[in-house]
Amino acid sequence: MIADPDLSAQARAFTPAPDELKSRVIAITGAGSGLGRAVALAAAAAGARLILIGRNVGNLEAVYNDIGKDGRGSATIAPLDLERALARDYDQLAEAVSGAFGRLDGLLHSAALLGALSPIEHYDVPTWTRVMHVNVTAAFALTQVLLPQLRQSTDASVIFTSSAVGRRGMAYWGAYAASKFALEGLSQTLADEFGGSALRVNALNPGRARTKLRRAAYPSENLDALPEPAALVNPYLWLLGPASRGVSGRSLDCQADYPLLAPG
Repeated sequence: MIADPDLSAQARAFTPAPDELKSRVIAITGAGSGLGRAVALAAAAAGARLILIGRNVGNLEAVYNDIGKDGRGSATIAPLDLERALARDYDQLAEAVSGAFGRLDGLLHSAALLGALSPIEHYDVPTWTRVMHVNVTAAFALTQVLLPQLRQSTDASVIFTSSAVGRRGMAYWGAYAASKFALEGLSQTLADEFGGSALRVNALNPGRARTKLRRAAYPSENLDALPEPAALVNPYLWLLGPASRGVSGRSLDCQADYPLLAPG
């Protein structure tokens, strides 16, 4: 999928109002660190009610506390290990969302595993399976189980976090690249299935950022030269809020020059 440059530019230029996401119920996976954490904090500052999903309870509690200090939005912690979660765990989360909020206005898939950077010829099969499960199957399962709650919203948005290597295959990116290609396809399929409805679905590529995943992929890179995750949140807020109503089935970039840079 080729990114939409005009919409990407519009998303990057977006400046959210202080109450941009007021009262919107938004669930974020990988909310304990990196881009997930940054978007959670920014969304809460814009008035959202957050459901923080992740496997590290300590990290989620830290984000929860930071949101509490701001005093604008609110948050609920929902521990979920996407690698090991069973069907009942997903069902319990969906029931909790229904019981607490009655609907879901946004779902951001930010959690991801890098796996190994290795030639396909030598790629470890168990590692491949883990990456594909966390990055794709878990994202599918969580979206599926939360669709009834998303349908209850008058303006729901689902975002799948993509990557440049999920649009053009590159050597050694293995399961991570394959998983991002799959997410682009899942995003397109879901968007087409819900075309004309109040549910919109898009893929967003954050580009290079100062995250642990980036450090694992490029251990010798100077992370200080990369943008902080907080500098990349506006396109996410644009897609999660009313400003992008009607935009669906698109693939966007958080950074204008990203396709010319090394992938992440």
